Amino acid sequence: QVQLIESGGGLVQAGGSLRLSCAVSGRTNFISRMAWFRQAPGKEREFVAGISWGGSSTYYGDSVKGRFTISRDNTKDPVYLQMNSLKPDDTAVYSCAAQPRGYVDPRTMYEYWGQGTHVTVSS
Repeated sequence: QVQLIESGGGLVQAGGSLRLSCAVSGRTNFISRMAWFRQAPGKEREFVAGISWGGSSTYYGDSVKGRFTISRDNTKDPVYLQMNSLKPDDTAVYSCAAQPRGYVDPRTMYEYWGQGTHVTVSS
């Protein structure tokens, strides 16, 4: 099993920044990618950003390109999501997820999820 624990959410004013962290533990040798998703009240879950297990490849949703950065220094470190120029539309519960090997699309087929952390952006 894989355990994912998010932290770093909170309340921030529009234009501000936050950094989310996702600590990964457990049996990770079969994990291919890590990602952040978000879900706002009344909306479907949205892919935010993804990163290959070793950190060499990154992927972003259109709504966050140029503002958010996903990263990790090595496979033993947390996965980070640096969020800059935040907007009220970024308000959501942000969840970390892990994708097993064998899938091509970096935006789908995530099987392990954290509990999520709330991000609220005030106008």
